[in-house]
Amino acid sequence: MSTLTFFERLSKTFHDHRSHLKLVLLCSAVSGGGILAYGELAPSEAAVTDKKKVVVLGTGWAATSFMKNLNNPRYEVQVVSPRNYFAFTPLLPSVTCGTVEARSIVEPVRNIFRKKKVNVQFNEAECYKIDAENKKIYCRSKGNNNLNGKEEYEVDYDYLIIGVGATVNTFNTPGVVENCHFLKEVEDAQKIRRTVIDCFERANLPDISEEEKKRILHFAIVGGGPTGVEFAAALHDFVKDDLARLYPGIKDLVKITLLEAGGHLLSMFDKRITAFAEDKFQREGIDVKTGSMVVKVSEKEISTKDLKNGGEIKTIPYGMAVWSTGIGTRPFIRDFLSQIGQASRRAVATDEWLRVEGCNNVYALGDCATINQRKVMEDIAAIFKKADKSSSGTLTVKEFQEAMHDICERYPQVELYLKSKQMRNIADLLSEAKGDVKKEPIELNIEELKTALSKVDSQMKFLPATAQVASQQGIYLAKCFNRMEECEKNPEGPLRFRGEGRHRFKPFRYKHLGQFAPLGGEQTAAQLPGDWVSIGHSSQWLWYSVYASKQVSWRTRALVVTDWSRRFIFGRDSSRI
Repeated sequence: MSTLTFFERLSKTFHDHRSHLKLVLLCSAVSGGGILAYGELAPSEAAVTDKKKVVVLGTGWAATSFMKNLNNPRYEVQVVSPRNYFAFTPLLPSVTCGTVEARSIVEPVRNIFRKKKVNVQFNEAECYKIDAENKKIYCRSKGNNNLNGKEEYEVDYDYLIIGVGATVNTFNTPGVVENCHFLKEVEDAQKIRRTVIDCFERANLPDISEEEKKRILHFAIVGGGPTGVEFAAALHDFVKDDLARLYPGIKDLVKITLLEAGGHLLSMFDKRITAFAEDKFQREGIDVKTGSMVVKVSEKEISTKDLKNGGEIKTIPYGMAVWSTGIGTRPFIRDFLSQIGQASRRAVATDEWLRVEGCNNVYALGDCATINQRKVMEDIAAIFKKADKSSSGTLTVKEFQEAMHDICERYPQVELYLKSKQMRNIADLLSEAKGDVKKEPIELNIEELKTALSKVDSQMKFLPATAQVASQQGIYLAKCFNRMEECEKNPEGPLRFRGEGRHRFKPFRYKHLGQFAPLGGEQTAAQLPGDWVSIGHSSQWLWYSVYASKQVSWRTRALVVTDWSRRFIFGRDSSRI
């Protein structure tokens, strides 16, 4: 190629694309991206116009798990929460006694979101109203962080994800809000820690009477669930291992009382764990009062009704009270429930795909929501019709077997019933309905099908309000959003017996991975899948490894392990800071 020909072609290219080169130069000046910036401009512009806006309320387990697993760049995400961090809430009892520092279990949400391919913006504000009809939420900026000088603003959305958690349920007991500590947030744990130290310092003053010292050093814990039990164990270790050496003159006056309205502690655990926990607490001097329902809390006394002895009212003097009994509904969620016709509920009712019933493009997950599973007996006629492909009026084992996969997907209580009865296959269920001892049923009609499935709805249970459930829901919903376009064309879910066709995704199914109950003294009770129960020091090390691995970042993982090591070497920090 001659030199002249080369320059002629270059001149022609320049002439044809001079307008584009201007854009290249502009991009170079602004971003330093050069020609590469021009190359990516057209696709990104097209992508922006097609993006759906997703608003996420909350930065707890459910919302954070959703954000960590969302990787489809077609969404523009705005996160709204009054706190700009994620907190590893299972370690809050450890924070109350200085075993772990508060900063070790929190991770700024911007650290979590900044590496995402999805465009994510965060606003430190609280939502005070949801307008599902107009697809808007109304927010109030927190503190002095006002937007454009305004305290309140509104946000439009295409999809809304509600993951705001729940508040403490006081059951309208008089005096609880005014006089009790809660253990839901990091600030609660820090406040409890300061109060424990304050009680010891006040009781150590020279002009305090013996009776008053006993009252000040009496720690009452209301609620015998996992949080209450773990806090009682952590407080006992703190007093015995650390504070007793620092306050030798008053160490014998300390008393810890655990009040539970039910008949046992840890009622959701295996009976072996319940019995071990109660025996261990009694041996270590923790006063466990089961059947004691708190009816009133004053500044210095707790009034309880003894359910075992005809409702006798007793009063217990205390220095610090911690309330840990169930969860309640946030005020703006109550307003939202009234708006969508769920005013009688304490949590937002969703279907098995986590969609809020009665709303379009609104999802709820975590402690603020509950899955409203359908009863199999409500759809028995539709189930039979779907399975009876030959329209013969009876079902063969093969026909029922073919439909059973979809039935178990749509109605998980069927699978639970089969497991509880130790039935190996569908033939066992049909044999039970027909009373055939040979277990070789041939056909059954709709009445026999009703008989076979009449007991399964009793297996329906609400999911527990735990971090494990919320995390799995967030992961599930993120996977749904990642595949939204794909599943529009190729639905994969089970047959819908009310309506035609299939749902775009398989319904959410919670997989229980086990639960722990730290009981103090380096002993933990573990209840794992397969009805496997382990209690003792080995379970404590399993607890350490699981909780370390579940931290949201390597930073918090390193900090938590460092705090545990520091505690082993130097003991717990007893400063009031």
